[in-house]
Amino acid sequence: MEQLSVDLTVIGAGPAGQKAAIQAAKLGKKVIVIEKLPEPGGSCLFSGTIPSKTLREAIIDLTRYHERSFYGDSQFIHEVSIHDLNNRLYKVIEEEKNMLERQFKKNNIRFIQGNAYFEASNRMTVTDAEYRQLFHIRSERFMIATGSQPRNPQEVPFDDEVILDSTRLLGLDCVPKSMIVLGGGIIGSEYASFFAALGTEVTIVDKKDRILPFVDAEIGIHLQTALTDIGLKFLGHKEPEEIKREGNRAYVKFKDGTSIKADCLLFALGRKANVDTLGIENAGLKLNAAGYIPVNALFQTEVSHIYAVGDVIGGPCLASTSMEQGRLASLHACGVQTHYFPALYPIGIYAIPEISSCGYTEEQLESMGFHFEVGRAYYYEIARSHIAGSNTGLFKILFHAETLEILGVHVIGRSATEVIHIGQIAMSFRARIDYFIDHVFNYPTYAEGYRVAALNGVNKIRLKSKI
Repeated sequence: MEQLSVDLTVIGAGPAGQKAAIQAAKLGKKVIVIEKLPEPGGSCLFSGTIPSKTLREAIIDLTRYHERSFYGDSQFIHEVSIHDLNNRLYKVIEEEKNMLERQFKKNNIRFIQGNAYFEASNRMTVTDAEYRQLFHIRSERFMIATGSQPRNPQEVPFDDEVILDSTRLLGLDCVPKSMIVLGGGIIGSEYASFFAALGTEVTIVDKKDRILPFVDAEIGIHLQTALTDIGLKFLGHKEPEEIKREGNRAYVKFKDGTSIKADCLLFALGRKANVDTLGIENAGLKLNAAGYIPVNALFQTEVSHIYAVGDVIGGPCLASTSMEQGRLASLHACGVQTHYFPALYPIGIYAIPEISSCGYTEEQLESMGFHFEVGRAYYYEIARSHIAGSNTGLFKILFHAETLEILGVHVIGRSATEVIHIGQIAMSFRARIDYFIDHVFNYPTYAEGYRVAALNGVNKIRLKSKI
């Protein structure tokens, strides 16, 4: 068994772990990264963010999804196979994996495949799949970045064919004719929209009254309407009582006595911290009531030289925020003065159509008693949408009715996750909504939607002042 002594040990090679390790290495620290999988990338690369977004792009391209507005529903959706989708998926994963390996090598970061286990707060062993000890590690600092995994109840009979979670779903060998999606959150909504675009009869079921209940209500309803237009169904106010496989089909009975069947089922009702085999109790750590590792504003756990970042500490559970958490935590762990994690950051939801938001929702502003106004620009008002073939969408800007300061930006539609950063930057500089009116935008672009929405909002203020 090899003995190692290092400055920083990072457990997990997903987005948070990657950035933490690279930042420490840039500061001249001796760093190792431990990962269960044989290559860096974590679930983000192999079963999460990268696969889902790659599948989304492939489905849109191969089904000529946006061309339907010009030519109507074509038969392309019936010609796309899982093989077609996987070819693209494997190529992207390979390119991303090679890029990460080059970054680790360039920064002299040692990558170790194995199962990490705390012996004490400053000691760790690494074993292989047969639990043979490979390494014994002493480290000045530890960074837990092991991510999350699907929250799979024992009573749900998961398999690799009919009853699936988001990881198992990637192993499907054909496009199902029908699908039940339990859970109207981000993962459920994204995959539901993907398969609906492929022609699958998809039904989302949730105990809430709409999908994505945490987003601005108008945006969520806009998405639900768009998905209904391509055949997706939503059943709200329902909770599963029994989930089982009947032959080659999935069966769900609900607490209200109703039931539903489909070719397959995606169980997307939450995730949990991936720490089951880490032995955190030996390091003096425990999970909070929500099932995640608690940390302070600097991402230190209850044991100050052990840090935790990414999904393992709970929301927002985004690759983008996890990367920055890892970088900031690594700076502090290496004794470098840093800043707190920013309060303002965008959220991206890669459904079809995609959603991105930054700042307050309309419901939040109402509950806080803000005097605000709303500016809107619909995609059908924007020339770029007509050219590209994507008229579904909305820019929504919330701003203070007196000071005109921008309080929230919400976009649904093509390129939403790209154009949101314009609003994010404007908000970070405390810009007023007339900032978008006083500047010229390229034409025709999606970004022009900011100017159209700003004019719409300011005109409302002017109209009210005349009444």
